[in-house]
Order: sequence, then structure tokens, then C-alpha cells
Amino acid sequence: MTTPRSVTLERLAYTLAAPALAVAPNLAPDHPFHAVVQLAGAAGVAGSVLAAKSDGPGAGRKILRWSPLVLAAAVDIAAKTTTGWGPYWLDGLLAGGWAAAGFVVMPYSRHARRRHRPAVAAPAPQLAPAEAPEPVPVVPDDGADLLTRDARRLWEQAGMPARTHIVKATRHPGMRHDMTILLRASETGRPITGLSEAAVAAPFGVHSSDVVLAEVAIQPGRQGGPGWMEARITPDANQRRRTQPTPQERWIDRVAGKGGAPGSELVHKTRDDERGVVFYRAKMSDSTDTPRIDLPKVCRALGLPEDDSRVFVLTEGAEFLISVFDTPPLSPTFRATRELLTPDAKTGMYVCGVSITGQPVHNFVFQHDKNAAKHGLVLGVTRGGKTQFFAVTMVAESNAGHIVWLSSCFKDEKTTALGEYIDRQGITPIYMARQLRAAKALCEIRAEMPWAHDGKPHDYKPGDPRCPYKQLNVYADEFMTASQDPDYGEFIQADGDALTVMGLKYGIGFNPAGQSPFAHNGFSTEMKDNLRQNSRPVIFNMGSPGATRKAAEGTMENPYDVPTIPARYAPKEGSAIERAMAGEAEPETGVSTGGVAVVVLDNGRAVLMKALYVDFDEDLGDLFPTEVHRLTDYEIEELAKRGLWFDWSEPEPRPGEFWPEPDEDDAGDDKPRRRGSGGKGGGGRGPKSGGRRSEQITTPRQALEAIKSLTDA
Repeated sequence: MTTPRSVTLERLAYTLAAPALAVAPNLAPDHPFHAVVQLAGAAGVAGSVLAAKSDGPGAGRKILRWSPLVLAAAVDIAAKTTTGWGPYWLDGLLAGGWAAAGFVVMPYSRHARRRHRPAVAAPAPQLAPAEAPEPVPVVPDDGADLLTRDARRLWEQAGMPARTHIVKATRHPGMRHDMTILLRASETGRPITGLSEAAVAAPFGVHSSDVVLAEVAIQPGRQGGPGWMEARITPDANQRRRTQPTPQERWIDRVAGKGGAPGSELVHKTRDDERGVVFYRAKMSDSTDTPRIDLPKVCRALGLPEDDSRVFVLTEGAEFLISVFDTPPLSPTFRATRELLTPDAKTGMYVCGVSITGQPVHNFVFQHDKNAAKHGLVLGVTRGGKTQFFAVTMVAESNAGHIVWLSSCFKDEKTTALGEYIDRQGITPIYMARQLRAAKALCEIRAEMPWAHDGKPHDYKPGDPRCPYKQLNVYADEFMTASQDPDYGEFIQADGDALTVMGLKYGIGFNPAGQSPFAHNGFSTEMKDNLRQNSRPVIFNMGSPGATRKAAEGTMENPYDVPTIPARYAPKEGSAIERAMAGEAEPETGVSTGGVAVVVLDNGRAVLMKALYVDFDEDLGDLFPTEVHRLTDYEIEELAKRGLWFDWSEPEPRPGEFWPEPDEDDAGDDKPRRRGSGGKGGGGRGPKSGGRRSEQITTPRQALEAIKSLTDA
């Protein structure tokens, strides 16, 4: 690059003046040359001061302009002041430094330029050769219609996006702007790449959301595959879809696309005016997927009330049904009748309640397919409806000719009323322990009872007229509380476990009820598994939706979606936000959901139902049969031989009934030691009930009692 002339002259001046500044003070100290240098330096100082005080722009540039004169005067004064050439030839070094600074900085030639004009004329720009335009492949006239030709013209003006060509444009019926264009790659054998919705929307002046790209299937007479693509341009249809969508479109846009039920599609929406319900039946687009339903999100998307007492979901495989009722479907009372509670003689099925869809929910009094009796499991908090459901099942079993025993921990008006129509009923944990012990002993008795047709004992066969005994159904209300009783809890839990294992074979079913189905509350894993597999568990309100769901899942082999039991029937009224802003009180809490339960059917599916209502203020004789069914004389005699058939309501245990009599050495004790689980009267917990305590330890409580016995010894 050529050095400007002004720069060259200025550098020459610095080079010539530097020796004069070093030599003149030493050879001619009184020469007028020094006065000229001093005056020039004074002028530079004055110019710098004026530039610094000025408010205009470029003050720094002006100061740099005057700096060579000021520095030259300073060098001259320093050279005159020093003796001779100064130490280490200081005069020459200062003059050389001044020249070097000016040589580099060049104040006048560089900082005198304005408007950043170049120092030398820039060379004239040379025109670059224009790129040859890419030749557009010539498409022969194929006799396309007017719409296709207009679409091609717009496409070509846009530069043939993604190097594609419009084969055909087809107008959608009844639409003004909606159409589908068929595209192919301009070069044969090349796949279409880089084509986006925005690239298609731009030539036609529509929004990119109004464009959908799709692959082209191979058809007879037409190619397909990666070199072909179809673009649907639907601004009119999308405008209508945004303002007036169909139920299917609304479902896809707001439910399936927003996480309410991902991957689903609406089959149809129907309303039943007679029942006051709207059904949304949907299915998964991929039949192998499992529905994942967020019910509150679905309700918000469809504009439905987020109310558990009126909106329910039912799942079956890849399909599901959302039912939206005008009023809570389970709020009415469904009264029990003799007809509903009379089981079918062949299958043993009877109606125990009504589901949310108005369908009857069935339960059974025996397992026809397993040729055995049945167990029962009823869970729920206090006042949830357990005893009411007990009455329903007891009526059905009595109408089927079965024997019913009932025990509970606490006195209850309903259980006392039921006692008038069943074989045996009593209260307190000791009554329950005696009842379970007798039922377990009855298994041994029935195992030896001969049948009249061949004189040999057989397993229980429901409905077989040759069977010498009737099915026995043992109920234990508040089993969880009784199994934790400090005196008789271990006997209740152990005999209950044994009865669930061996009872079905001999026509004895065990029906515990409590507030928790878990092992630490008396329901051992063995008991729960047997109850679950041989009954239809019924779970009433457990205090909260989470606790109810956990209890239901604990009784299901494969947990499915568990329906929610609302705390109360309380339809939402108005806006809680508006009431808060206005300072208004919240509406009433609604009606209790007592009697509403989750019943786990045989296939593991949980269904929400309202149990039939038995009015205890009326005479129950219209529901129960006139005859109370009881044990045979042979069974009673055998139980009496074992010391197990007496008035179980006696408040104190009989000598040797639960614990062996004290030894002679223990005669001075106030009460017998509890060394074993039974005496010689057959009330033991096994064939060798009088054996050593260490041979019968099965629970932590028994281990603690054994330790206490060793300590006493």
C-alpha cells in the first residue's frame, strides 16, 4: 500500500530536526534557534489548553496536533540545562525519542484529516463476474388445468422451493382457497429434502399452520416414495375449525393434543336425555397403547365441570368412556328388595348395587366356576356403609339357604338388628375369637362327615342336594381392631388366616371388614391374597381419594385406574374466585356419599357403585327368609365335644379355653399364665395345641409372651 505524501514529509521533518535539538544547546546555547523553539512550545501549550477548555468535539485530536511543538521545547530546555551532553548522552536520547514518537504518531498528517477521508485514492472497485443462473428445468406442457397452472406460476416465482415441481393442484369441494398440491423432485431419482410448511405457505400467502405435508403412497399408474410429497393447504377449513369445530376436531385439538388423553381420538358423542347423561366414547389411535387420562384436564378442554360426583371415566383396553351427568348419578337411594337379593340358583349371582352408568352390579354367594364357597372383603372408614353392605350380603346368603354368623368389636344398632335373622351374632373380641375357633374346628368336622349317597366325605359342592351340610358365612366386623386386641388379637388373626386358607373346601367363607387391608393392621399377605382371589372386594370411602385408591390397589392383582369416590356430592356453583373477591360465603358442602364404593370385579377392573339400601327402621323380615338356617345336629354335637359350642357372649374365658390351666406351683398366682394357645378341649390352634409355646410361635406378640414366660420361670 502506498505511503501518503504528507506522512513522508512529516517524518522527514522529525528526522532533520532531532539532531538540531540535541546539538544546538551544547554548541550555541545563546543562538536565536532556542528562542524560536521555546516560542513554538509556548504556542503548543496555549493551543492544547484552549482545546481542552473547548466544548466542541475533537479536543483530543487537537491536543495531539500540538504535542510535537510542546515536546520539542521540553527537549531543548532539558538539553540546555544538562552539563555537556548529559549523563549517558541524555540529550541525544531525548532528541531521538522525540523523533521516534513523531515518526509513529504523525500528529499533523494523521489527525488533521476530517470526515475520515482516505489518505490516498482507493482503487476503483472491479466488477465481479455475475454467476450464471441455474438453469430451470423446462417442464413440457402437460395440459394442466387453470388451477394447476396458476399454482405452478406462484411456485416458480418463489424459486421452486426444495427444487420441486407441482404436478397437480386439486381444489377441495365447497372451498374457495383450500386445495391439495402434488409435488415431485425436479431431478428424477432425487428425494425431496428441506421442504417445510413455511416454504409451501409463503408462495400462496397463507399461514404455515394451514399447511400439512404428507407422504404419497405408491399407486397403480403413479409413482410415490421419497421423491413425491403432498401438501394440503386449508386456510378456509382451519378458520372454520378454529371458530366452529366438530366434536372430533375439538377432541383432537384440545384433548389429544394438550395432554388430556394423548394419542386418543373421539369415536362419537351421544346424549341420553332420559338418564340425563352425555357419553364421550374414545379410543387410542394405536390399539396397542394404554389410555393415560388426566380427567381434570379433559374436563377443562371440553368445557365440562371438574366435578368428581358427575364426571366419571371407564377404561376397557384401548377404549374408554367419559360420562358427564346432569346430576350426581349415585345420589339417589336404591332400595334393596327380596327379588334383587335372591341369588340365581345356578350361578349364585345377585344384585348388590348400581353402577354410575345405571347398570346392576352383581356379587355372588358361592363360586360356581371354582365349585367352592366364597370369601368377602369389605373396607371403609366408620359410617362409610360397611354394615349396610353386610346386611345386603347376609340377606342374599340367607335367601340362598346359607348359615350366617356375625361378630363385631363394638355394640351397634344395625348388627343387633341383623342378629334376629341369622344363626349367631355377638359383640366383643372374645366372641369373635370363639366364633373363628369354632369355624376352624368345623372345617375338621366337615372333612370327616360322610355323604349319604356313598358314605364317604367329599369337598363342598355348591347347590349339590347330596351335600350333608349348608354353607357357612362367617362375618367379622372391625377385624382390624379385634386383631390388635392385647388378649385375643393373636388368636383372631391366626384363626382368621387359617380359615381363609382351608374354609372354602368345606363350605365356609370368611368375610372380614375393616379400615385397612395391610399386614400391619391384621391382614396378613396370605389372608389378603386368599380374600382377593376368592371374592369381589368392596372398598367404601377410606377418608381421602388417595387412601381409597391405595386400598383398592392393595386388593387388585393388576392395578387399573381406580375411580375416585368424592367426599360429598357438591356440584360446583359459580366461581370461587368471584366469591372470594366479593367476600361471599362458600355454598353448602352437599350430601354425604355413604354407600358409594369401589367394587373390584373378577378381571381386576374397578367399578364405582352405590350399594343397595337396607332400611333398618323398617321390618327386615320382608327381605330375609322366614326360616333361620342353622348347623346340623351332628355338627353341633361335634363342636360341643370340643368344648366350642356354648354361649360365646360369656365375658370371661372358660378354664383352659385359650390358655392352659396353671400348674400346682402357680397356685398362688392371681391369674393363670398364658403359656399356650389352647387346652385339651379342642380349642387349640392346631392338632397339637397343648404343646410347648416355642413350637407355636408365629407372631411377634407370641414371641413376646414366650419371653415373659421365661422371665417368670
